[in-house]
Amino acid sequence: MIKNSFISVISQKEKEENAGSVEFQVFSFTTKIRKLTSHLELHKKDSSSQRGLRKILGKRQRLLAYLSKKNSGRYKELISELNIRERKIR
Repeated sequence: MIKNSFISVISQKEKEENAGSVEFQVFSFTTKIRKLTSHLELHKKDSSSQRGLRKILGKRQRLLAYLSKKNSGRYKELISELNIRERKIR
């Protein structure tokens, strides 16, 4: 159901050590987003889940903006591994 290609890159030991890293947080938000998206395909009128999805999308967007400013190489690698679109530059 959900592609976990990025999780195979991070070993179990590294996950425990780097749970606060930006990459791991973006990965966990991406898995939550994919789960909520599949849930909302079945339950279109679930407004509380829609609100939660919008909040998680905002958090992920802010983390990706931070990462693109601090380290663009890691940012490009992360979005290619997670298969997500690049953020718009305003």
